[in-house]
Amino acid sequence: MYLCGANKEKMILTVDIGNTKIKAAVFEIDEVLGKFIFDRVDAEKKITEILKEFAEISQIVLSSVGKDDFDLLLWLESCTGLTVINHDSRFPFDNRYATPETLGIDRMVLSAGAVLQFPVQNRLVIDAGTCVTYDFVDSDDNYLGGAISPGLRLRYKAMHNFTAKLPLLYPEIPTGYVGDSTESAMHSGVVNGLLYEIEGFIHRYEQQYANMVIILTGGDAEFLAKRLKNTIFANSNFLLESLNKLYLYTIQIEND
Repeated sequence: MYLCGANKEKMILTVDIGNTKIKAAVFEIDEVLGKFIFDRVDAEKKITEILKEFAEISQIVLSSVGKDDFDLLLWLESCTGLTVINHDSRFPFDNRYATPETLGIDRMVLSAGAVLQFPVQNRLVIDAGTCVTYDFVDSDDNYLGGAISPGLRLRYKAMHNFTAKLPLLYPEIPTGYVGDSTESAMHSGVVNGLLYEIEGFIHRYEQQYANMVIILTGGDAEFLAKRLKNTIFANSNFLLESLNKLYLYTIQIEND
């Protein structure tokens, strides 16, 4: 087990535990010093390596969308300061969701990051991962909700798993809108279909709300961003940056 030495309380390690992968980043205030991605089974080994490389890390800020790994949390807590973002954490918005206890922590963190980075604007955060989530926070910092739909890989898997003959494919740029084979038709349907969906949501929000920033993040953000017509702020690491901003916001609130 890695034991932390004396720290100078300068650096923060943000950790996003997903369903299969863990993403992490080291911050000094707003500067990113390192970014990492690894499997959940390698968490202790990889985080040990990060803590050794960045010995001045004094706080780990963590959020998880899956089941809590209590052994991992206990180990992290014994190593250095640990802040786990959950529903009891302080957020810079008024949560108007009808079932706030069911709102995913990842969606809350992303919304907090949007509020802190883009003040006094309407914000639509689109997270293109396993699922595609849409989260809207208005210019008065009210979280109003959004939408959830299957992500790219889920769409491919669904077609394969729930039909007799369609193959299992992986995201690929369609050669056109009219697929001239089963595979090209599937690529057109999945990729173009998701692009149409995102464009449609953006158009609907822009019709109703002015002065709006659109943030696209998640594992498929870069793949999709190049093919979207709308002006968006694309950042695949926005959740990690939002964890850092939320922690700094919490510290500031506590010190005021």
